[in-house]
Amino acid sequence: MVTSHPVAPVPAKLFDDEREQRWRSRFTAVRMSRPSWAEDAPDRTVYVSNATGTFEIHAWDRTTGEHRQVTDRRNGTTSAVLPPDGSQVWWFADTDGDEFGHWVAQPWAAGPGAPTEPAVPGAGDGYPAGLQIGRRRTAIGVSTDDGTTLLVHERGSADEARVVYQHSEDAAVGSLSEDETLLAISHSEHGDSRHPSLRVLDLDTGETVAELHDGPGRGLDALEFSPVAGDQRLLVGHERRGRDELLIWNPATGEVTEILLDLPGELVGGFYPDASALLVAHTHAARTRLFRYDLAGGELTELPTAPGCVGSADIRQDGTVEYSSSSAAVPSQIRALHPDGTDDVLLAPPGERPPGSLPVRDVWADGPGGPVHALVTVATGAASATGDASATDTASATDTTATTAATATAATAATAGGTAAAPAPAVFVLHGGPHAADEDRFDASRATWVEAGFTVVEVNYRGSTGYGSAWRDAIEGRPGLTELADVAAVQDTLVADGTVDPARCAVDGWSWGGYLALLAAGTQPQRWAAAVAGVPVADYVAAYADEMEQLRAFDRALFGGSPDELPDLYRETSPLTYVDAVRVPVLVLAGENDPRCPIRQIDNYLDALAARADHGEPVRYEVSRFDAGHGSLVVSDQLDLIATEVDFVRRALG
Repeated sequence: MVTSHPVAPVPAKLFDDEREQRWRSRFTAVRMSRPSWAEDAPDRTVYVSNATGTFEIHAWDRTTGEHRQVTDRRNGTTSAVLPPDGSQVWWFADTDGDEFGHWVAQPWAAGPGAPTEPAVPGAGDGYPAGLQIGRRRTAIGVSTDDGTTLLVHERGSADEARVVYQHSEDAAVGSLSEDETLLAISHSEHGDSRHPSLRVLDLDTGETVAELHDGPGRGLDALEFSPVAGDQRLLVGHERRGRDELLIWNPATGEVTEILLDLPGELVGGFYPDASALLVAHTHAARTRLFRYDLAGGELTELPTAPGCVGSADIRQDGTVEYSSSSAAVPSQIRALHPDGTDDVLLAPPGERPPGSLPVRDVWADGPGGPVHALVTVATGAASATGDASATDTASATDTTATTAATATAATAATAGGTAAAPAPAVFVLHGGPHAADEDRFDASRATWVEAGFTVVEVNYRGSTGYGSAWRDAIEGRPGLTELADVAAVQDTLVADGTVDPARCAVDGWSWGGYLALLAAGTQPQRWAAAVAGVPVADYVAAYADEMEQLRAFDRALFGGSPDELPDLYRETSPLTYVDAVRVPVLVLAGENDPRCPIRQIDNYLDALAARADHGEPVRYEVSRFDAGHGSLVVSDQLDLIATEVDFVRRALG
């Protein structure tokens, strides 16, 4: 049955001319990822940029200063890597955002549309499951409905890649040793892809060298082999004490050395080029900072990076740390911290920097599973009434003090005379994942909601990363409903302190956040005035049937089994189950080629909403479909989608 659904209009404008230009420029301003380089040709780098209006791969030759576009595809390209000699650019070729395809290679100097060749002969098409490129060997992972296959190809050989591992459960290529004799892989032969084990294979003999398994509920991550030839130590992420930490494992000897750092929060890291130290990224309370840990002396030193939250980082051969950094108020920059302590801008995108926004404040609410952390951006009276963002527009890229002070002043002015201003309407923007977290980083979508006069609330509910293993795993056996209990606790706290108006709260999210938004509309109808769900899980049973195998494995681990094994649990946690309880306007945004939240199960939910009119209980809903996958890499699409969201919620709230 084909049902026609009301299409959400795309507004021509959201604001007056000045604010219209400001919010759009946050999306259209040129953005760039931190460049990655070829190991033996470090002046050859690649990065992702929206400079052409679509996120594509670009190359930067540091010797000549030349920047070139590498790919030009209708729905964009975001995955690229350079082999050690930098002679080629490898990028992942899928079809219109469906994430199913293979790695291709083209010459370093070639531009868009240049002929390509399969980067790994014989690997075949599938979903990516890891890639490591050595000087003489390449290890690649390919996932299909049949499971995961890991292959190794002798570079320069006309022979096809050989299979070194194959299993019906989820697995991935982890790290290749410097001498390219050892390959570390993660696997879930024990049936829990959320907590993988490690295995190290001898690529010369095909034999297993060693296994590392920390038991149920404790995952391991092969981060990086030592970059020094002859040093077979592997840096591993573990959670033996209930949070992400680091250890060094020598698979040849079995020796394990845990890195004990007196830092709250969670840790990830990599080796310095001489393997004498680790670069440690430390995440705590939604902020990430960098440290150097000396392996011989055990000295831990915080690196003097620019204020803000670090996005990603890597170390050049001379010890320079290149990193990206931003905050909610200040757009991202790509910077270089040199061994002498100087810190400067490494690469500035062409054109004007996008306008800044308002800072977030931290809120902790008492939830049913413990304190829940949320980031709140309050739409001040001045900002919501006039759109005057002069304080954020002029904030220094390395100093957010002025922005914070301006926000505090505006908030004080809004309550001048002892009478509290009525709270602005609020949108609870729920992150995807679920294993992810909202952090104090710049986000153009958040800034658009604030520009529109909404207070934005971002909740790091149970299931989020950055707060320990128990918090992340608390949704096992009851996903969806568990997270929404935390969202409700934050909402109650903000209603009680006068930050939000309970009658003017909308719930919004994409991916897992979209799933939560639809589930909230059906299970918490009294809390919300509107619900917006981008690329959501809407009918969990149908989603499981159609999604990529990697996500089916994730769902089996999350739920404790498949829908055939646990039909009642999948039904209890599916938005489709509660469609008749929806009382508020609903907007659904869906990608036609989405392999993660496939279109059929979204259509099932929309058809069920439409059928309510036949029963005399119509509900207002609209849909926006776009020709891409799990989101769009085309800037014009991104502008249309966020404008549609804001316009819908405005109309829903009257």
